[in-house]
Amino acid sequence: MEKAEKAVSKRATGAKKAVEASKDANQGKQPNTGQRRGPGAKRSSGLDAAAQVLGEVGERMSCKAIVDRMLAQGLWQTAGKTPAATIYAAIIREIASKGDKARFRKTSRGKFELAK
Repeated sequence: MEKAEKAVSKRATGAKKAVEASKDANQGKQPNTGQRRGPGAKRSSGLDAAAQVLGEVGERMSCKAIVDRMLAQGLWQTAGKTPAATIYAAIIREIASKGDKARFRKTSRGKFELAK
């Protein structure tokens, strides 16, 4: 039994050392505040831009068409490889979480419009 207790004690000591080492490595670094632009500059989200595009068009659209228009108008910027999938997932999440209060409504497979 003594060997098992010593092994557990060694593991706990190793974990403490790892935590202390990570604290030392992070000391002096600026915290990530989530701001990428200067103070006061607000960037529109992908969902806000999608709602704006759907409001301008006034008819149902696919996410690919929504994203193409958002990028062309400069409403949204992304470096992602699949921006249409990103917007699709975000719209679906909003519909699922907000229900009838969501800004979007799914009309058919892959097509959305603004909820009225």
